Amino acid sequence: MGKVLHQRAQIIAALRRFFLEQGYLEVETPIRIPAPAPEAHIDPEPSGPWYLHTSPELCMKRLLAAGFPKIYQICKCFRKNERGGRHLPEMTMLEWYTADQDYRHMMVQCESLLTFVLQAMGRPLQLIYRGQAIDLSLPWSRLSVTEAFERHGDCSAATALAQHRFDEIMGLQIEPQLGRDRPTLLYDYPAPCGALARLKPGQSDIAERFELYIGGLELCNGFSELTDPQEQRRRFQDEVGRRLAQGKTAAPLPEPFLSALAYMPPATGNALGVDRLVMLLTGAETIDQVVAFTPEDL
Repeated sequence: MGKVLHQRAQIIAALRRFFLEQGYLEVETPIRIPAPAPEAHIDPEPSGPWYLHTSPELCMKRLLAAGFPKIYQICKCFRKNERGGRHLPEMTMLEWYTADQDYRHMMVQCESLLTFVLQAMGRPLQLIYRGQAIDLSLPWSRLSVTEAFERHGDCSAATALAQHRFDEIMGLQIEPQLGRDRPTLLYDYPAPCGALARLKPGQSDIAERFELYIGGLELCNGFSELTDPQEQRRRFQDEVGRRLAQGKTAAPLPEPFLSALAYMPPATGNALGVDRLVMLLTGAETIDQVVAFTPEDL
């Protein structure tokens, strides 16, 4: 445990150094908020009449709208009922935003960030994860969601959505095949899978969203940001409807965020799971091995 915690500290220090050298401002935003972004598949943890944030996204975008073009944050995030070998209900997230860029810029930046961390640790651009040799030299593989379903799924992405099997096929059939010998950037998700992402110009059925997979492990979720407040409100209302249809509760809409969105510049953002990154770089089998305390220890 001691060795892993020292490596974890080294990784987090390298993440901060990367953003410092890139001219980003480190920010802190409140963890306890009155209204999280409504998402059908993510359950926020109540804190009195408010909630512990599932992501710092809403407040960080308000900072973008206020004129801070390059910001990042490393913080705790909370998601109710998430526990497993790769999930904790309290996790550490790195989130960052860049104004006047899109998800293509962010994919390249992911490559730069992880190679920077490896070099800062004195490690080669290769690693062994769960017995699999992975080459991290650039450029990394890029695979569209449509291609991934054609290659690894038992049906198309459109069929999976229509049958309400998209997440099932992604989790059981596709994700284990991604990033096995080199990192894979999975991009261009169906529009319903990007509640806060901008749609691709000329392709209203595609969201400009990507996820990074290394050794079958999902590390981050990035996209070109939606900046239309009316469209964002409509999508939030759709997510609320899905939550209610599933028998879940729904929080109020985040009105200050929706008001600020009209002033937000075009931007790209990304959320990277720090605990999972530590798993990858230390060869840990489970997320329990890379934190000082699990919920069961408390």
